[in-house]
Amino acid sequence: MDIKQLGYFLAIAEEGQITKAAKRLHMAQPPLSQQLKSLEEELNVKLVERENRGIVLTEAGHLLHKRAVHILELMQTTTKELKELDEGYAGTLSIGAVASAGTTFLPFRIVNFHKQYPQINFQFWEGDTNRILELLNTRIIEIGIVRAVFDSEIYHSVSLPNEPMVVAMDRKWNCGSGNDQEIHLKKLEDKPLLLHRSNESMIMECCQKNGFQARILCRGDDVRSLLVWADAGLGIAIVPKSAVGLVPSNNLLYKDIIESSIEIRKSIIWLKNHYLSAPTRNFLEMILSDLS
Repeated sequence: MDIKQLGYFLAIAEEGQITKAAKRLHMAQPPLSQQLKSLEEELNVKLVERENRGIVLTEAGHLLHKRAVHILELMQTTTKELKELDEGYAGTLSIGAVASAGTTFLPFRIVNFHKQYPQINFQFWEGDTNRILELLNTRIIEIGIVRAVFDSEIYHSVSLPNEPMVVAMDRKWNCGSGNDQEIHLKKLEDKPLLLHRSNESMIMECCQKNGFQARILCRGDDVRSLLVWADAGLGIAIVPKSAVGLVPSNNLLYKDIIESSIEIRKSIIWLKNHYLSAPTRNFLEMILSDLS
């Protein structure tokens, strides 16, 4: 017994006549009758009783009809789900990112992707670049957003736009004059700084180039927390520009840092010569389209 035979039997059972069932199936009556006979012989049961006005299902026929409906519906649903999975309309997107990207770069893009593919679920990991590479190499994630140098022989990569850093401060720490929208790094000398750990070495190096040692009050792993602390007046946070407004506040002042060397450089990467699921391919296509 196969799916095609079940389809033939279902048409016969629903039409109540071999002639009508054959017409519905766009086939001749004799071959359909032969299919029914072969099915009965294979199952060793009588499925229909023939009467003047057509056929009547036996008890075994009623049972097979009930099962055939369920089986064929399951086959159709499975075929549809597999097609959607292959085309990226269903499945799971597994992605990892360094913390700043998870807070600033990804959220709106994930929202837009979810609008296009509402049946796709997400698995998301955060960590430093080494952690993201480990997850990528073990195939726990399929794509990662990292900051450090990586092996171009192992990974495909696309550079993301450099993102400038800004200072966020309570008004009592307002450096420079009045309503200036920019600030020299030198103005932060002796000020308590709140930094994300991943940006610490870059910022300290820039401070040294400008003739002073950074006074780091807090190193953190969450941009939002740094902004909350800055809003409370604890110190001056140095954060990616995309984090502006991440924490609602009428008290925080944001200023661009004039020294252009303070920028975050990231890339989106994935393993070469490895299969990418359809959801991942669709997400990459959306990202690359945004960047072009």
